Amino acid sequence: MSGWWVHDVYNNAGPVILLSWIFWVLLSIILHELAHGWAAILEGDQTPRQLQRMTMNPVVHMGWWSLGVFALAGIAWGAMPVDPSRFRHGRFGRILVALAGPAMNLAIALVVLTVAGLIRRFGPESEIIQGNLVTFLVTGGWLNLLLCMLNLLPVPPLDGSNVMAGLFGWYRNLMRNPNVQMGGMLILIVVVFSGFGAVLFGTAQLIGVSYVNLVAGPPAAMP
Repeated sequence: MSGWWVHDVYNNAGPVILLSWIFWVLLSIILHELAHGWAAILEGDQTPRQLQRMTMNPVVHMGWWSLGVFALAGIAWGAMPVDPSRFRHGRFGRILVALAGPAMNLAIALVVLTVAGLIRRFGPESEIIQGNLVTFLVTGGWLNLLLCMLNLLPVPPLDGSNVMAGLFGWYRNLMRNPNVQMGGMLILIVVVFSGFGAVLFGTAQLIGVSYVNLVAGPPAAMP
């Protein structure tokens, strides 16, 4: 089983990291897509409700193909169908709906990292709480920071491309070209598995841990 991400993470990082990753990837993608759906509904587009996508079911948001890749490689993605032509505020609505997903990831990160810092600062000195629970929360925090940063890249099909399409007509016309969509997918794959992906990964971890340390405050002085 060596080479399978579940086996490698379990042996190299332990069961807490493995279970944390599985939990947070699924929950974060679901909430990210629901945020798009809620924003679209507020903009007057009922497509997410009409297609019964406003649910916590991961199969609905991710599909079996994404879940299969997640089982094999530990990465996944989701989608929320919307109809920009129905948005009340036109291009501004498109930008709002696009930003709703990354905003949800940022909100999740701030909440769980703040809780992790407060637990470290005020929680009981228990290995289960100070170790496993904080590890669980910090993993969710930096993962959501990573998802926020990644999705803001102006590469289709990421949310950043829809922000650009809302801002610039030439970019909106460019995105209508199926070759551009396919090229965007290839660029995204290169980004994820290249050194740039490692930079995003490391930056998210650094910001997450630094924020937790800031909330936790300096270690207590020895009596």
